[in-house]
Amino acid sequence: MPSLPSRRLPLLWVWLPLALTPLTLPAVGPAMAKEAATVQEILDGREFYIDSREAKVKQRATAPQEISTRKSRGQIRFDTGAAGRVNRFSQLRLGSGCFLLRKGQILVSGPQSGCTRSSRMSVRGTNYLLEVREDGQAELSVLEGAVEVEPLQDGEPIPPGEQGAAKITRVEAGQRVTLSPAGVVLTLLRLSSGDYSAILGGPLFEGFSAPLPGIGSLESYIRRYVPGVNLPGAPVTPSIPGFSFPRFF
Repeated sequence: MPSLPSRRLPLLWVWLPLALTPLTLPAVGPAMAKEAATVQEILDGREFYIDSREAKVKQRATAPQEISTRKSRGQIRFDTGAAGRVNRFSQLRLGSGCFLLRKGQILVSGPQSGCTRSSRMSVRGTNYLLEVREDGQAELSVLEGAVEVEPLQDGEPIPPGEQGAAKITRVEAGQRVTLSPAGVVLTLLRLSSGDYSAILGGPLFEGFSAPLPGIGSLESYIRRYVPGVNLPGAPVTPSIPGFSFPRFF
């Protein structure tokens, strides 16, 4: 008696190619993680905002959310471990790889890169102050460590071969660079002891209690290279006069 054809054969032909084909899964992670930050401290009222809504301590913001202030100041902690102190009337947006400072000032302590519309500040572990003025000019003051400034075009690296590409400026500790709205270096000057005193006694240090992760490195640098200047809260080292013996002749 002839055997009946199996009805399972079509299913076999369907599953066989799948079994012989290597299983390919889509990537589960993005090429570059989105930034996130947690509010650590708010000073001078409650005008510290995440996406234009009043923020609270321990509240978390993730890219592409925006952090802004009016008459208040505050400190945030990035997921990189770095801290950022945001001055009054400032505005920044979290991104991927760097935050974008639109206006105002931020003090960064630790491994956190920052961007303006026309420049990227790449760091590994530094204390620096970034400011964007109303006219679009930016000013970077490196208090300790070093920062590499790379020009951007519409927020992206300039392709090789185009004008302005690969012109990276390295700003060392104790230097201040001023950039045009297009990212062109206008000035590169040394920070004086008076500049350090103004920054350390200003609104990005005064009144804060949340610690900065890079404060130890900053204090060591100042003690070694900026004599006569002390961090807020650091004990002042008095100058001890030498003893003189009475003269009997």
